[in-house]
Amino acid sequence: MTEDVLTQIDGKVGRIRLNRPKAIHALTTEMCAAVNEALVAWQDDASVEAVMIDHAEGRGFCAGGDIRMIAASGAGDGVAARAFFHEEYRMNHRLFTYAKPVVAFMDGITMGGGVGISQPARFKVATDNTRLAMPETGIGLFPDVGGGWYLSRLPKRIGQYLALTGARVDGSECLALGLATHYLSGDILEEVKRQIVRDPQSIAAILDEFSVPPAHARIFTHASAIDRLFASDRLEEVLAALESDPSDFAGETLATLRTKSPQTMKVSLKLLLDGATMPTFEDEMRQEYAVATRVCQRHDFIEGVRAVIVDKDNAPRWQPASADEVSDHLIDQIFAPLPDHEEWAPG
Repeated sequence: MTEDVLTQIDGKVGRIRLNRPKAIHALTTEMCAAVNEALVAWQDDASVEAVMIDHAEGRGFCAGGDIRMIAASGAGDGVAARAFFHEEYRMNHRLFTYAKPVVAFMDGITMGGGVGISQPARFKVATDNTRLAMPETGIGLFPDVGGGWYLSRLPKRIGQYLALTGARVDGSECLALGLATHYLSGDILEEVKRQIVRDPQSIAAILDEFSVPPAHARIFTHASAIDRLFASDRLEEVLAALESDPSDFAGETLATLRTKSPQTMKVSLKLLLDGATMPTFEDEMRQEYAVATRVCQRHDFIEGVRAVIVDKDNAPRWQPASADEVSDHLIDQIFAPLPDHEEWAPG
């Protein structure tokens, strides 16, 4: 058991608290295993009526996964990286299919793996501190942990915009987009949690009572432009649309995309295209695992982590360097199903 996740039964509520504050609670394989272990223990325990997920301290809920470890493994045999994705995706799927109500508090930074923990919850609480994003294309990865499922179900083309740009959305925007079920002021969360512990059968009523009116969802200011500029599932056509648009928004967005990995932007677009019609979340996780096991060992991920996380020069040298150099054949190879004995399966 790791001390980076604190689990306990508080009244009739199973509590999971992420406890790795120096890394903004970025998930390790051991943390995912600890969450899985707790969820399994509580699923048939009649004394546990609900599950609550939050973070113990610090400025964010969860900043993602243990990227340094994954990149180091990907540069070698990839065994540890595959083990991480396997355990993390089992956690994501278990939360998605969990019979008991789960409430996740997305207070502060909620990125990557943090999105994967919070989005399956029946109750997703955003606050005035929430900053949610899937910024993976900036490090040569893609919005996994169910990103293909969740982002493809956002209004019109906003999911594609968020997947490619890694743009952050605040708590008000999360509520408006359906990425949160409730919006609360961050300074009353502890009282809300106390009330849930006292009466877990009334989670919905408690959250409704403490909800406050959100600020304007700024992302909708550009909704029509996003729908038009990101209308295509082909990256080359998205870039062409941005290049031909004289607006400041298009220019800023184009400049952002020019910093991202062309390979994993294409991976992301296909992920959302497939995810929109994926039969089940289990199928989504199976496909994402196949993609993740390949992408984590490719040049762009290792180079992206070097540039953004390790050396911090923010000057990744992507290979291939442009969208038109990323062939359909390469994308098909990345998305090909794994052999039966290597496939992901729920635990």
